[in-house]
Amino acid sequence: MALFLIVFLPLLGSLVVGFFGKKLNLMLSHTLSCLMIIIPFFLSLYFLKLTLSGSYYIVVPLFEWLSSGDLITEWSLRLDLLTSVMLVVVTSVSSLVHIYSIGYMSHDPHQTRFFAYLSLFTFAMLILVTSNNFLQLFFGWEGVGLASYLLIGFWHKKDSANSAAMKAFVVNRVGDFGFLIGLAILFFYTSSLDFDTIFSMNEQLSSNTFSIFNMDFNVLNTACFFLFMGAMGKSAQLFLHTWLPDAMEGPTPVSALIHAATMVTAGIFLVARCSPLFEMSPSILSFITYIGASTAFFAATVALVQNDIKRIVAYSTCSQLGYMFVALGSGAYQIAIFHLFTHAFFKALLFLGSGSVIHAVSDEQDIRKMGGLYKLIPFTWIVMLIGTLGLTGAPLLSGYYSKDGIIEAAFVSQTEGHFYAFYLLVFSALLTSFYSWRLIFLTFNGKSNISTEIFSKIHESPKVMLFPLIVLSILTIFSGIYFVDYFMSHDYQFLWQTAIYLSESNHVIESIHYVPKWVKYSPLVMMVLGLITAIIFYLIYPSIPKFLSNKFNPLYKFLLNKWYFDELYESIFVRNISRIGNFLSNFGDKRVIDGFGPDGISSRVMDIAKQVSRIQTGYIYHYAFAMLIGLMLFITYFFARV
Repeated sequence: MALFLIVFLPLLGSLVVGFFGKKLNLMLSHTLSCLMIIIPFFLSLYFLKLTLSGSYYIVVPLFEWLSSGDLITEWSLRLDLLTSVMLVVVTSVSSLVHIYSIGYMSHDPHQTRFFAYLSLFTFAMLILVTSNNFLQLFFGWEGVGLASYLLIGFWHKKDSANSAAMKAFVVNRVGDFGFLIGLAILFFYTSSLDFDTIFSMNEQLSSNTFSIFNMDFNVLNTACFFLFMGAMGKSAQLFLHTWLPDAMEGPTPVSALIHAATMVTAGIFLVARCSPLFEMSPSILSFITYIGASTAFFAATVALVQNDIKRIVAYSTCSQLGYMFVALGSGAYQIAIFHLFTHAFFKALLFLGSGSVIHAVSDEQDIRKMGGLYKLIPFTWIVMLIGTLGLTGAPLLSGYYSKDGIIEAAFVSQTEGHFYAFYLLVFSALLTSFYSWRLIFLTFNGKSNISTEIFSKIHESPKVMLFPLIVLSILTIFSGIYFVDYFMSHDYQFLWQTAIYLSESNHVIESIHYVPKWVKYSPLVMMVLGLITAIIFYLIYPSIPKFLSNKFNPLYKFLLNKWYFDELYESIFVRNISRIGNFLSNFGDKRVIDGFGPDGISSRVMDIAKQVSRIQTGYIYHYAFAMLIGLMLFITYFFARV
């Protein structure tokens, strides 16, 4: 019953507030919407405590969902350690985002619709993480996509918001198409979409092959490739990443929810849940490692030169997701989930802290137009410092344990490409530190570039917005040191055996305890170097960045334009597909189908009707003349027959 309430209370909140919010008192709508998330959060804590006490796994069947031929699917809820961790992440961040939104959206006339969308988003994510079969997971997967479209395009009167929402929807459909192919392959060879049934057949699937154009393909490798394609779309990995930065067009609480706890973590969860399949596909794990490391590096380089405060944090999300995929590709699934867990708190803190900055400076988002804010909004400055320390991996904070664990896992992994990933992640740690401190120094330190009009209005956020920041700061400081043993200790197999499958040859987590000291200290060294470089560039010699941007202008423009991925996709795909679509619309649909179909028939009928209507003039002598002609024709016909 408790698990049922966790999943469906957010849906109830969404429906009540969405349909009856205008009739209810605004405070009552806020309270109801928040309670429908907070209650599941406390229930999730109970299940987390239960699963952390030892190996725990239950399935709660609700009803038979589909029955068609070999496809028999139940709607059931699955609970194990992986599920409980995800439940805590989703409900905790969502609860804080709901509370924060009360203050942030206080002047918006469509608050009830916004809260309904937030709750719907949370419900879809909870469906996804509690699913016990691929079809149910796909339902939540698409629900998250739909809710993200509604939230990103919430301010739909802005063309940029509509464009960003459509972009997120279309790019994710590309990944989802791959996901569906993967599901089709698995169902064809197993006649089931149930997790346990498919996972029990992983060895059989790994030994099967099929042929296309006289080329043989391994069934399991192919299925895993397409499943990962779906994960690439949802988690914004290289080549399918372009939607994530543009998602910043939505309200800041939406950015925090999407980037920290829900949509972008779905791909990580999918690969971790399917560990019995991916463990038998070493070539796909290598591919995941390469993609993850490349994404981490790419996003970090782009974040170096961005000036929009939310976009910088967005690209850091993309980069950190790359770290998580490297952990998955290295076989360290638990560490990937650990980084997902810690990342949710410090990334939500950074986004909501950025929202507090934006709120204070009258919706300005360009960090070049800020500066000197630490005296005016000291509380926001402190929480942003804590979030930055967490992101950069400062000792004893949450990011320190999980990020270092990933880098160490990449070093000891036997997966092909692990050294490529290790060195790229270490260098990305340097870049992460630099752009994170760049954001802090340009926003809060140095000379103020704020206009006089805005300067006079700067104020700290209301208490309802500050409370979530306090909670997230505490979680950022303590969640790493408190939970590290549950994810990376020698007892990890006992805790995770029902949630994550590890092959007999996978000893990555054991091996990270014995890496050389230079490997252990390399992320810390990179963090310090990044901090020192940022201090020199933006506090001591602030003229250096402008000099370097002019000196290396082509490189600067290359990074500023995000490696020209958007322009490349525009020229290769968007324009050509638009041309094909316009041709099919104008010629195929309008001229051929409509021309010979309904439009053509209706036009001919109209022409005939017009000709016939000319006969009906309304003059009596015309009708008398027509009758006379008719009578003469009848008489002629009659006598001709006689």
